[in-house]
Amino acid sequence: MSEGGDRASVQHRIEIEGGPAFAMSAQEDSLLRGALRAGIGFAHECSVGGCGACRFDLIEGEVQTLWADAPGLSERDRKRGKRLACQSRPLGDCRIRVRCDDANRPVVAPQRTQATLLMRRMVTGDIAEFTFAMPPAANFLPGQYALIYPPGVVGARAYSMSNLPEPGGRWRFMIRRMPGGQGSATLFDRVAMGDTLPVDGPYGHAYLRSGTRDLVCIAGGSGLGPMLSIARGAMAESDPREVHFFLGMRTQADLAAMNELQAFAGPRLHAHAVLSEPGAQPPWNGATGFVHNEVERVLGAGLDRFDFYFAGPPKMVEAVQEMLMIRHRVPFDQIHFDRFV
Repeated sequence: MSEGGDRASVQHRIEIEGGPAFAMSAQEDSLLRGALRAGIGFAHECSVGGCGACRFDLIEGEVQTLWADAPGLSERDRKRGKRLACQSRPLGDCRIRVRCDDANRPVVAPQRTQATLLMRRMVTGDIAEFTFAMPPAANFLPGQYALIYPPGVVGARAYSMSNLPEPGGRWRFMIRRMPGGQGSATLFDRVAMGDTLPVDGPYGHAYLRSGTRDLVCIAGGSGLGPMLSIARGAMAESDPREVHFFLGMRTQADLAAMNELQAFAGPRLHAHAVLSEPGAQPPWNGATGFVHNEVERVLGAGLDRFDFYFAGPPKMVEAVQEMLMIRHRVPFDQIHFDRFV
C-alpha cells in the first residue's frame, strides 16, 4: 500500500490466489468495483448484494462489510466465511480466493462520475423516466445498467438505461417507485432538476449481441427500461432481425408504458401486452395472466430459433428461465438477463 499523501492517492494491493494482483484506490466503495475497473474478470451480476454471484474467500487482510444482511449470502455461505465483493471494502492490502473468467471482464470500462438530473417524466402511475447528463465520453451498450447513489441513502441502487448512447452524454432510466423503497422515494421526492449525484457504470452482461436470430424481449414492471434499450438497439441495426416485445404489467393504467415503443415502431417490431389484473372496466380484450405464458402462446414451439432478453421482478425472471431452459431447452448462450434483488 502506498504511504503518505491524501486518501485519494492511497492504493491497496489485492492479490488473487493463483491469479493476478491489482491495485485499487482506498476511496473505491467496494472490492468488486475496484476489480472491474482494473479489468479483472470478477464474477458479478446485480452489484448490490442481491444475487450472490461475487462471492469470495478472504485469506489475508481486512475488509469492511457494507451490508451484513445482504440476501446474496445464504446462512451456509456465512458459516463458511464467504463474503460478497460488492459489499466488501478493503481496508488495506488483501489476498483473496475467487474464480475469475475473462467472460466477466467489463466490455465497457465502468467509471464513477457526477451526473446532473435534467428531467423526470412520468410514464405510468409509478414509473418515471429520469434523464441524467453524464460526461460526453460516457458510453454503454444496450441492456446495461448503472449504479445510482441517492443522497442520504446507504448504498447504491441498480437501474438499467432505457435509451441508446446519445450525443452529449444523456443516460435515461425507467425507475419505479417501490412501496417502502427508500432509494426510489428519494429519487422521486428529494432530487430536484439540476441536482447532481454519483452514478457508476456501465455494468451488466445482458447487453445486445449481434447475430442472425430474431429477438424476444420480455419485460415486467421496471424491467421495461433495459428491454427498451435492447429493442432500440436492434431496430437501429441495418440487419433484418425481427423483435418480439412482450410487456407484462398489472392493470390497464400501466398500459401507458406501451407508448414508449412508438418512438421506434416499425414493421420489424411486434408488441404484446399482458395484464395480470386488468379489472372489469373498461373491458379488456387483450392477454391476461403471466407474461411468459403469452410468449409460449404467441411464438409456439421451437423457441430455440430466438435470442432472448428479459428483465423484471425476480419471480418473473425465474419463471422465464424455467420456461426457456427446462421446458424448451433453449441453449444458455441464447438467454440474456441480469439478476437483481
